[in-house]
Formats: sequence, C-alpha cells, structure tokens
Amino acid sequence: MSFRTRRVIFMTPFYMLFEFFLLKFLFMLFYPLDDLTLLFLTVLIGILNVAPMLLEEKKTRFITRLLTEISAIWMWASLMFLIDIAIIYIIGNINHNIIYIMLLAVPVIGVYAYYKAHKLVINEREVKLDNLKKDVSIVHLSDVHFGAVRYKKIIAQLNDTLNELSDICDVAIISGDLADGSSVVSPDDFMPLKDVRMPIIFTPGNHDYYPGIGNVIEACRNAGIIVLDNESVEINGLNIYGLTYSFGDIEMPTLDEIKSEIKEDKVNIIVYHVPYAWDVHSKIGFDMQLSGHTHGGQFYPITWISDRMFEYNRGLFRDNSGHYLNVTTGVGSMDQPLRWGTDSEVVVLKLKKN
Repeated sequence: MSFRTRRVIFMTPFYMLFEFFLLKFLFMLFYPLDDLTLLFLTVLIGILNVAPMLLEEKKTRFITRLLTEISAIWMWASLMFLIDIAIIYIIGNINHNIIYIMLLAVPVIGVYAYYKAHKLVINEREVKLDNLKKDVSIVHLSDVHFGAVRYKKIIAQLNDTLNELSDICDVAIISGDLADGSSVVSPDDFMPLKDVRMPIIFTPGNHDYYPGIGNVIEACRNAGIIVLDNESVEINGLNIYGLTYSFGDIEMPTLDEIKSEIKEDKVNIIVYHVPYAWDVHSKIGFDMQLSGHTHGGQFYPITWISDRMFEYNRGLFRDNSGHYLNVTTGVGSMDQPLRWGTDSEVVVLKLKKN
C-alpha cells in the first residue's frame, strides 16, 4: 500500500466528519434531513473516497477511474459549498434568490474549471544567459499526474503538443510527477511519447514513487525517455542534471556531489521537482533550475494560500547572479481535475545569449 493510499485512508474519517456537518448545514437552508439519513450519505461519500482507490492500486478499470473522478469533483464542490455556507451564516438574513445564485455558481464554476484543467496552454518565456554559445529552446513541463483521474488521454494530448513544438524546440524536460500514484503504471502506458520528435528528459518527483518508481522508470525507458536520477546528460551545449526529489528514506546526494556535475564550459541546468534550494543551486554554479510541484495552487482559494506557502509559486524568476528558476503550474492536476485561476501549461523557454 503506497504512502498516498495510507494518507487518504487516514484522512477519510475526518473528511466524513466534515461532510456530515456540511450536508447538515446545506440541507438546513432548504429541507433539513435527519441525522440517520445524513450519516448514510456520509458513509457513501467515505466509501466513494476509498474503495475505487484501493481497487485502482491492483488493476485500473474504467468504472473505478470514473468513480475516483466523481469523488474528486465532489470534494472540490464541498469546499466551494463550505465557503458559500460560511458567507450565508456569517452575513445572515440573505435573500433566498441570492442563496440560490451562490449555490448554483458552484457547478457553473466547476464546468469552467474542468474545461480549464483539460485545455493545455503553451506559454513562452525568454531567458538570457552569458555563457550560451547558440540559441536553444527547451520545453519545460511538470506534474502530468498520469493516474486514475487523468489517464491515457493526457499522455496522448502531451504527445500531440510536444510534436507540435518539435520543429522549434531542441529538448523537452519533465521535472517530476509524470505519474500520480492513484493507479498502477504499466510498461506501455507512456508509449505514445516514443513518437515525439525530440529528446525527452525526466527526473522523478514525489508522486512517481507512489505507484513504484521502478514501474515509472520502466515505462519511461520503454517510451525512449531519458531518466536522470541524480545524473546528467549533455544536449546542444546544455549540461542537464536531474536531482531526484528526496523524502522518507530516499538518500540525497551531497552538495559536493551535486557541484561535481557542473561543467564550466556549458550552460548548467538542474531539474528538481520542488522549487526549493534555488539559492544554493545558483551559488554553486547552476544557470537555471526547472521545477514544478506547486501547481500554482491549481484553483481559488488555494492559489492565494499557495502564493504565501511557496516563495516561488509559479513563473520565471531571476536572481542577482543572472541565474533563473522556472516554476511551471503543471500539465495535469492534483486529485481534483479542475483549474480556476491557473493554466495547465507547457512552457517554452527560449534561451538566448545575453
């Protein structure tokens, strides 16, 4: 059983308690339900949150993926309804028509957010570097989150987008969380990416360990993807080093080991899933760090929280040394297949000589 699964099982009783009181106050606005009925509905929500996930760990099926997606969307809707209820009860004495509008806004926003999450946007950013010998374009992407909620369609969509960019870009770099951990990863799951007409580099993130890092790496290598697990590769004058995300008992390289990967005559890029330690990596000589992980908060009001939680939440940053950090909001979505206020993006970084 993966860490992600254990975490969901641990949190489910608290989630059910939240749902019980949410439904209680929600129905009190119109037609109060007795506690036994509310308990029955709460148990169903709890089962929907856990059962499909447990089944997906063994074998992926359309029905369990569908139920997982329904559960994820309802979880998002619950948060939105909570905000509505809080406003209604704090202000008090609100006209019933306004209450209807507030509650109906949730599914309307949900439809828009679902569309937004599934629409892949290409964003371009320019990077100027002193030691660049010729102009190079990189496709930076992250957090694909292949899994129960975003399955094979997202890989096919990514294949189409990368091939569209292959005429103008030299290499694609995935900075972690290609897989999600919400379903098994089979050896041929990433095979559509084998047709992409430029090299693809991948460095694991935290979610890639949940379905078994060996499974993810095997699927990558079958698809011709270059896996950088605390190692480097040179492409078009770029020295690209992949630093694996470390948590639990996963051992990190020492700073001296990381520094030894730097090539003085190259543009040095470090691929690290989380937007941490940029100051350290910049100081030892990396010209650019490519990260993801944050999703930019993914949707309101989490975006506001994420902006405060992460020093570098989304976008391109430049320090006093002229070194860069690019934090992408990601291709896929974390748990809920919804975006509101952020893009599902692929970033084209145009590296130019300063």
